[in-house]
Order: sequence, then structure tokens, then C-alpha cells
Amino acid sequence: MQPPVHRIWFRNPLAVLADAPADGGVVVEGTVISEVLAAGEEPAGPVEETIDASESVLLPGLINTHHHYYQTLTRACPWALDKALFPWLKSLYPIWAGLDLEMVEVATELACAELLLSGCTTSADHHYLFPPAAASAIDVQVETLRRIGQRAVLTRGSMSLGEDQGGLPPASVVQDRDEILADSARLVDRYHDPAPGSMLQVALAPCSPFSVSRELMVETAALARDRGVRLHTHLAETEDENAFCERNYGMRPLDYLESVEWLADDVWLAHGIHFDDREMGMLGEAGVGVTHCPSSNMLLGSGQCRTLELERAGCRLGLGVDGSASNDGSNMVQEVRQAFLLQRLRYGAASVSHLDALRWATTGSAGCLGRTDIGAIAPGMQADLALFRPDEPNFSGAGDPLAALVLCGARKAHDVMVAGNWRVRAGEIPGLDLAELQVRHGALARRLQGIG
Repeated sequence: MQPPVHRIWFRNPLAVLADAPADGGVVVEGTVISEVLAAGEEPAGPVEETIDASESVLLPGLINTHHHYYQTLTRACPWALDKALFPWLKSLYPIWAGLDLEMVEVATELACAELLLSGCTTSADHHYLFPPAAASAIDVQVETLRRIGQRAVLTRGSMSLGEDQGGLPPASVVQDRDEILADSARLVDRYHDPAPGSMLQVALAPCSPFSVSRELMVETAALARDRGVRLHTHLAETEDENAFCERNYGMRPLDYLESVEWLADDVWLAHGIHFDDREMGMLGEAGVGVTHCPSSNMLLGSGQCRTLELERAGCRLGLGVDGSASNDGSNMVQEVRQAFLLQRLRYGAASVSHLDALRWATTGSAGCLGRTDIGAIAPGMQADLALFRPDEPNFSGAGDPLAALVLCGARKAHDVMVAGNWRVRAGEIPGLDLAELQVRHGALARRLQGIG
């Protein structure tokens, strides 16, 4: 006989991001949301626990659709400051070539802790560097994620073109085609869980058009579709990339993507800044997702994503914090504010609201990942919830508590639940010694960068 499922009522929240009226709160039953209550309503059945949410703003867990966890080890790296993307990468590749498995483990744990504390319950990491000392990096990430309890998509990245073959990275961090495809298949077969409520999925993700061969792009797409997993890559991030593709392939990046059979609804792209109107129509017709990475785009001076046009064309539009070396943080709720401000600068105050930015970080991001079970507060959805308390000085005097999270600059969630399990309580991650983790992470970062 199965034990009874624990039911929790989040009663009378201060505000809720939900399509249906939810002033009366939300009921979680096991791993899913079972009821959303209007003001004055009570749960249909008994509950084992009632949480007074009257001082909390309740959001669906935020979803980060593009990151590079390992890059937390090279934040504000002296040799990469004040550079655009290509020279920035060329400064960092030789440093990243020194990655080992301990560094991958600690960087992953720190990045996930940052994300959880910012209200992020699901994150996609794009790991594409596999020097010999970190060849099993994604296996290490899997174990780390299982320990910290965050929902994740781990994308098996790849780079096969070194500098001697016309690419950007040094030969020490590229792999050959057979090694990449064999490990990609192994990781999907071993770890990918396609079931509703999945805590871990795998996607395949050549780093970019200037770091892998045409053949590998085609073969990776074929492998992904054979195994039923999604595809991800960087695209249209800078004008340098446009020039590279036109010089080497005789076409713009999106036309190249179409030529290697990547223009499809199982693909989501990071950045998507430099698309013209024709290309946005192609993306929308194909149902491709695009991840907007505002902080990274501003830090590297790459440009501004045309979010509203992409959505109008039919694209799913999500948010990503991007790598911590080009952000330099892993705070998802702050990324919501960055997107809100940057897109207001582009389109004007009347065209972009706080609800747009929150949508991109929830349902939009879920769409990029092909998930229909996360990103919203509604019956049957996964119980991924972030509770924020607008009680710090920066919120004093705010009239609309939901808008205040974005306009006044929320920084940290008070409580976070993933699949019905508490992962943050009162601003702390249970069982994690964050101070000790920071000491260990800082020492590894200094070793990797050759500082001190």
C-alpha cells in the first residue's frame, strides 16, 4: 500500500504569477501542483501542512536556458577584460585548457547554488570543453546535480576545429569527430530521461559554427533525432560571426544552420542578436527557440536581441544568464531585470512590461527546452516554486509586489521548491556549507588562472 501523498497549501500569497486567479494560494501534492485557489477558496481536501504565504510573492521556478558553469572559475579574469567575443575567447581558451574534474565539480556546485538562491529551479548548461584532465566532465556534473537537487538539461558540447584548421580554440581543447559522437551517444543513453517531471535531460550542442566542422553539425543532428533529444548552439551573437560564416561558408550563419539540417523545432539557439527580418521569419516558421542573454550581450558589447520581433515571428523566447565569465554572475532573477531594462531601452516603456520579462524566464524558457510540465503555476504542473519576500530596503514603498521584484531589483529568493522538495529555506540551501564551497572554489579559480 502506497503511503499518502503529502499536501502543502501555500495560503493567501502576497502576489502570484499565474494565469488563473490565485489569491487564495496554491496546493502542492507530492511533486506536482494540484490546485490553484481564488480568493476565499480552500483546498478540496485535507492538507498536511499550511504555509502562510501572505508576505511572499510566489513565482514558478525560473528557468535558465543557457549557461557555462565552468566559467565561474574565470570571472573578471584580468587577461579577458574589456574585450569583444572573439579576442575574449582567445584570451580564455588557453586558461580553460587547464580544467580538471575537481574544478568542474566545484564550479557546477557553485553555479547551481547561485541559481537556486536566485529562484532558478531548472538550468541548461552548455559544456563544450573536454581537455584530457576533464574528459568525463558531464558525468561529474550529473553526480553534482543529483546532490544539489536542481532540475537540469546538460548539453554535451563539442569543438572539433582548432586554430590550425581555421577555428578559434587551441588544439589542446578540441576533440575528433569519432570521440565526440561516441561520447554524445553514451551520455544520452545513460542519463537522458524524457519522462514528464524529468529531473535530468541531455541535449547535443556543438559550440558554434566556427568551432566544429560541417560534417559534425550534420551528424550531431542525426544522432540527436535518432535518440529523441534536443539540439543547442550559439548563433548570431556577433558581427564577427557573420563575417566568419560568409568568409568560410559563403553564407550567413542562419543559412548555414539550415544547410546542415538544424532549422527545426527541436533546436534552441543562444543569443540570436544579429538576425534580419528574413531570418526571423525563417526561425519562427521552423519553431526554433532563442535564448536572450542580456547581461552577457551588454558586457561583451555584442548587441541587442530583437525579442519582440522574434516572438511575433513565432519563436519561443527564453532567458539565460550565459557563462559567468561573460556575465559575471549566475543570478536568474537579476537577469529578468536586465532583460526588462535592455528591452525597454530598445522598444520603449509602453512596449515591454515586467510581465514580459517574467514570461521569458518561465513559459518562454520552458518552451525553448521543449518542456510543457514546468514554467507555470497551474494544476498538473511540476511543483517548482520560488517565494520572494519584498522586505528589504530596496522594496520599501512598492505598491505592486509582483512588479517590484523586477523594478526594485530582487536579488535572492527566500524559499525554493523543486519537484515538491525544499532546496532553499529562509535564504539558505539545506545541507550546503556555502562558505566552505566558496573557499574551495576561490582556490581552484586562482590555480586555474595562475593567480597567487
